[in-house]
Amino acid sequence: MQTSSGLPWYVYNGTSAPEPLRTASANRCCAKSVYAGLAACGSGAAGCRPLAWMNQLPLLDSIQFQQAFSLAANVTLLAVNIRNDRLIMTGSGIYTPFSATYHHARKGDPEEGRLLVARVPVLEPLEVKQSAAKEVEAGGGESTISAATDSGYCYQDSCDDPPPPSYPTFISSMMYDTFTFVLLNETQGDIKVCNGTFCCRLQYRWLLQDHKELYAFGALAGTHTVNGRYVCAVVCCAGLDQSSCGQEAEEAESKMDFLLEGNFDTKYVYPSILTSRMFLEQPESLEKAADGRLTMKHSNTKGGLVTACLYGRMYHLDNE
Repeated sequence: MQTSSGLPWYVYNGTSAPEPLRTASANRCCAKSVYAGLAACGSGAAGCRPLAWMNQLPLLDSIQFQQAFSLAANVTLLAVNIRNDRLIMTGSGIYTPFSATYHHARKGDPEEGRLLVARVPVLEPLEVKQSAAKEVEAGGGESTISAATDSGYCYQDSCDDPPPPSYPTFISSMMYDTFTFVLLNETQGDIKVCNGTFCCRLQYRWLLQDHKELYAFGALAGTHTVNGRYVCAVVCCAGLDQSSCGQEAEEAESKMDFLLEGNFDTKYVYPSILTSRMFLEQPESLEKAADGRLTMKHSNTKGGLVTACLYGRMYHLDNE
């Protein structure tokens, strides 16, 4: 494995990696990096090489969260997963904030290894990147991060306009937690959903709407077992009944343009877009405001949308 600029990184996804790759893999951490270890992985290490990532749809499929971590922490992530179908460990990849080279085995695929090779850039520290963006913004120049109000997908003069009208909400379980949901039944809309005092907002427009599919927009604030998290998520429901919203779905046909945002009281927020048959898409733009509001915009989705998510982790709430 090479980590220098311009040289390739390698990933072997299989039941047993070749000896040179096993011995070269250092600085290991497991899928629990979604918990406290994840923040440590983003603290300046050259790369984090997990060994056991489980798939847990709709929010934490292996490749989904691997890419989300790379985006949020502004790091190159080398995710070396073991292949164990019984334990639903099937996804590996090489991720940068700009690209993803990955393999996600599916049910019925042969349990054989897959070698992935990718060139990775030297990344600026996130603090330097943010400082440069602020300087450009102050000087009236162009920033590489698109502002939500300049995205063309805020229908109002400002995204800070009064909140959109209320829609009927319902409660459903997703990944063993109780989310507050709103169904996405219109051809386009501007929706706000709250779970307690934590609120999420979605502006959306269907590009292709399959009426055999049901979608919902949900929010969660609180703890998952012992781990604090705040979540805003658009999910494809497993069936046409609202009680199926939050259950696993792997395939979808519907496509939408959207702007998703939440006001997070944490800097650890992980954005992801997962489409049909376990394909990733890079958000068109991400913007974090000084007040903690994170906005993710995406348009021209290539595959049917399975999940669009802002997954916030409140590490200081863990074990409380």
